[in-house]
Amino acid sequence: MHNRILLVNGPNLNLLGTREPEVYGSDTLDDVVSRVERTASEFGFAVRAVQSNHEGALIDAIQAAREDCDAVVINPGAFTHTSVALRDALTGVHLPFVEVHISNVHAREPFRHHSYLSDVASCVIVGAGVQGYVFAVQRIAALLAS
Repeated sequence: MHNRILLVNGPNLNLLGTREPEVYGSDTLDDVVSRVERTASEFGFAVRAVQSNHEGALIDAIQAAREDCDAVVINPGAFTHTSVALRDALTGVHLPFVEVHISNVHAREPFRHHSYLSDVASCVIVGAGVQGYVFAVQRIAALLAS
């Protein structure tokens, strides 16, 4: 066990706090990372956080995680609905992962209802705001403890 969680945030999540605050809230990505780090430390985990608007950069980070991480928490953003490559990276590294969405994607546009990741995720957290990231870390800790 490496005692590290990879936190992955996909496209446009760098705009948290300013992008559609009525949908995504006012917390910034830095706030989210701090919250995840605090929660993870309660369970003895460090966090490596990566955000990119580029699919390949996210895939590279996921592939690298197999060397020194125990699990992945991922908000893939719009790649949720488009990226078979992200799915393949996550299944290829054989690490448990939790898929997080800040908004309730099922109450939004129909194209947001499909995820290429949900059926292979250990857990999916939708519509809990940024608190969903905390729930994800708690779930990862429970999965790894069992």
